[in-house]
Amino acid sequence: MDRCVVLVDAGYLLGAAASLLAKEPSRSRITVDHPALIQALRERAETETERPLLRIYWFDGAPDRVPQPEHRRLRVMPRVTVRLGALTRSDGRWAQKGVDAAMHAELTELARNRACSDVVLVTGDGDLLPGLMSAKEHGVAVHLWAVQAADGDYNQSEDLVAEADERRVLDRAWITQAVRAKEITGVCAPQPAPRPEIAAILSAPLPESALAEHAPQEPATPQNGSHAGPAAARAAEHPGPERTPAKPGVPTPKDLAALHGPGAPAGKEQPNATLRWSSDKGWVDRPGGPGEPPDVVALPTLAQLTTAEQRWADREEDITAVGGDPFEVGQVFARRWMARLPESAEVRGLSGMYPRIPHRIDGELLRYAARFGLLAHKDDQIDEHDRYAIRAGFWREVDVHVAASAPSGE
Repeated sequence: MDRCVVLVDAGYLLGAAASLLAKEPSRSRITVDHPALIQALRERAETETERPLLRIYWFDGAPDRVPQPEHRRLRVMPRVTVRLGALTRSDGRWAQKGVDAAMHAELTELARNRACSDVVLVTGDGDLLPGLMSAKEHGVAVHLWAVQAADGDYNQSEDLVAEADERRVLDRAWITQAVRAKEITGVCAPQPAPRPEIAAILSAPLPESALAEHAPQEPATPQNGSHAGPAAARAAEHPGPERTPAKPGVPTPKDLAALHGPGAPAGKEQPNATLRWSSDKGWVDRPGGPGEPPDVVALPTLAQLTTAEQRWADREEDITAVGGDPFEVGQVFARRWMARLPESAEVRGLSGMYPRIPHRIDGELLRYAARFGLLAHKDDQIDEHDRYAIRAGFWREVDVHVAASAPSGE
């Protein structure tokens, strides 16, 4: 058939683009406008082959073949099919497994079935040479595209270059239509608006007992080589795990706890500031009993509020409409959960708990995020940037809901 197909080795395309624009092959150093990139590939393929596009195949690796957010965005675009190989780590470096074999199989099958007259290959892997030769034997014209090399040399297999019918180079000007070098910053996601109650806690003065602990200790003596002070004496009597002491003037949770309840110094109480203490089992209000407040414990989870029909619709939306960026995932989860709560007052009560999401809801939120490949990767460790962004999205949606549902005049 007189149609063209584009096969893209994403590891090659984006790695070479990173080398060209950011001087190193790490894809984390670039940002990609995927819709613009797909549109540019389509337009150029149709222009150079003089054939309408049948499909773009995007081949990439992913941990455990779980689609990452970029793969989810790509696979819902028109005329785009995503094929994933495995992504494994060896000697501290990530490597794709099975991508070249998948490209070879797809290329051979397309040519054998005469599904197209022209194939555009965006790759540099010499392992694809047998597939390229097989496609030519079936009467398919093969166009090989290279990304401009950062050092001006070849970044493709010479045998692949020699065997291709046509060869083009995607230069810097073409690449920068959709790819940019990333500016390194410390911001991982948009942050919710600052909360005055948190500012009140952090601006609270230290109690006298805390100031005494932060005061300089007596110098070490030749007899024992240790600091002579009450803190050191307590540590000697009750040894525990080592920790880095707080910087002078920065309140610790213990210092802040001393500002509340009966033990607070006279005249320094902070009645309007609410302290929540972090623990493995959630948050504990001080003063008060262990565990979360009863009204928080009673909050239903999204799973408890969701019918079978809604569960099917949610999954359909996750597959076809949710890109999977961490901030977006938090927003989608919060939107569904709040829409199904029977009482809007519960959301208003939850808003006062910022910044801590109730333990049961937080666990369900992170399990939901795991569907998008956000947590179970990067050496099997939970990525803290993703967690902050997921929770920031959750709170942003809560803020929007509370503001929209507030009675007029508040």
